[in-house]
Amino acid sequence: MTEIAHFINNAHVASTSGRSQPVFNPATGESEKTVALATTAEVDAVVAAAKAAWPAWSKTPPLRRARILDKFKSILWDRADELARAISNEHGKTHDDAVGEVTRGLEVVEFAVGAPSFLKGEFSENVGTGVDSFNIRQSLGVVAGITPFNFPAMVPMWMFPVALATGNTFILKPSERDPSASLLMADWLKEAGLPDGVFNVVQGDKEAVDALLNNPDVKAISFVGSTPIAQYIYQTGTANGKRVQALGGAKNHMVIMPDADLDMAANALMGAAFGSAGERCMAISVAVPVTDAVADALIDKLTPMIKALKVGPAADSASDMGPVVTKAAQEKILGYIDSGEAEGAKVIVDGRDFKQDMQGYENGYYVGGTLIDNVTTDMKIWKEEIFGPVLSVVRRNSYDDAVALIDQCEFANGTAIFTRDGDTARAFAQDIEVGMVGINVPIPVPMAFHSFGGWKASIFGDHHMHGMEGVRFYTRIKTTTQRWPSGQRTEAEFTMPTLG
Repeated sequence: MTEIAHFINNAHVASTSGRSQPVFNPATGESEKTVALATTAEVDAVVAAAKAAWPAWSKTPPLRRARILDKFKSILWDRADELARAISNEHGKTHDDAVGEVTRGLEVVEFAVGAPSFLKGEFSENVGTGVDSFNIRQSLGVVAGITPFNFPAMVPMWMFPVALATGNTFILKPSERDPSASLLMADWLKEAGLPDGVFNVVQGDKEAVDALLNNPDVKAISFVGSTPIAQYIYQTGTANGKRVQALGGAKNHMVIMPDADLDMAANALMGAAFGSAGERCMAISVAVPVTDAVADALIDKLTPMIKALKVGPAADSASDMGPVVTKAAQEKILGYIDSGEAEGAKVIVDGRDFKQDMQGYENGYYVGGTLIDNVTTDMKIWKEEIFGPVLSVVRRNSYDDAVALIDQCEFANGTAIFTRDGDTARAFAQDIEVGMVGINVPIPVPMAFHSFGGWKASIFGDHHMHGMEGVRFYTRIKTTTQRWPSGQRTEAEFTMPTLG
C-alpha cells in the first residue's frame, strides 16, 4: 500500500514512527493506502523547520507574499478537478460537491491576495508636541491548523492563506481519514514559489495534535471539529499560552413561516440537509415549520423529493449524495434513527432501508436520505449533532416558540428563516442567539471577505475565521510613539568634515 507521508521544507518526507492507519474509500469500503501517524519528535522537527523559515518570511514584503498566493490561486483554479477527485476518493462526496468545496476555499485565497491593503496600519501626527504615533500589524510566528474530515481542502484554506499572507509560517495537521488533499495543496504552494519551511504538513492522530498544543514554538492554533475536541484544544492551547480559535459542533435550524414560499423552502432544505450526506457543520438538520398546516404541507413536498434522491459514488455523475465517511459514522447515524423512532418520533422516509446495488460499491458506507417528524426537544436526535443525511421536523405553533426552540439549543453555529415578511426577518436576524443567520438562504456561510463562526458551544476563542477576523487572529498589533530631537538645519557644507 502507498503511505501518505509528511511535507517538510517543500519535500515529501517518509515517517519514521512506524505507526500508520488505513485510508478508506467510503464509496467502496476498501483501503488502498495508509497514512503515517507522527510521533512527538517528528512534530517537533516540523515545528523547528517552520520556526527557521519564519524570520525571512515575516520580513518578505507583503506584496511579494501576495504574488505567491496569487500564483497558487491560478494553479488551484486550473486543477480544481484534480483536487476534487482526491477529496471524493477519501471523503466520498460527489464530484460537483467537491468542486464547490475547492471553490469556497479558493475564495479565501483571493481575499488573502489583498494582504498589502489590509495590513496597512494607522498614523496619528502630533499626538503631543512634536510627537507622532503609529501602529502596525505583525505576524505571530509558527501557527498550526488542525482540520476535519468533512472539508479536507476548504477548511485548511480558511486558515493558511490568511496566515501566510500576514507573514506567519504554517503547519497543517489534516484529518487522517482524508489526508491526500493536503499534499496536493502543499505541492502547488511550492510550485507557486513558497520558500522552504513556510508551509508544512504533518500527518497524525491525537499524539500529533498534543505535540502541537504543547510545543512552545507554536504560537497559535486554529481548529474545526466536534465541540468536545474543540473545548479540549482551546483549554490545552490557552493553558500553554497559545492564541486559539476552535470551532465546534452545530445543530442548525430552519424556521418556515406560514407566509414562506414552500417550494423554495423545500428545495433549500434538500440541498442544506442532504448535500455532502449531511456532513457539514452548516447543514440544516432541523426544520421548524410554524403551525401544523405548514408542517404537513412541507412534509408532503419533501417526502417524494427525498425518496427520489440518487445515492451513489462520485464515479456516477448522476449521484446527488455520496456515502458517509466511515463505517463507524454509518453505524452511528443509523443508531440515531433507531433512537428517534424508539423515543416516539415518526420516520417518514427511512434511510436505513437503502441498499447500494451498483456493482463494486455494495460495501460502501451509504445511508439513505431520512425524514423524521414529531421530534421533540427531549429526544437524543434533537439534542445531539447527527452529522448525516437525517432531517428532523420539530413543529412549533408560533414565531416566538420557534425562536425559543433555537435559543435553548447548546449549539449556535447557523440558522435560517424562510418568510416573505421583512419585519419578521429583521426581528429574527436581530434577536436570534446564533452566529450566522440566513434569510431565505439555507446555508449562510459568509463570503471570504466576511468572517465565519458561531456562538455558544459552537466556538471557543475570540476570533472567527477568515475575513478581517482571521487577519486579527494571525497578527498582533504594535504601536510606536516617536519624537525626534530638534536639529540645527544648516546649509550644505562643502569643506572636509572633521571630528574636532
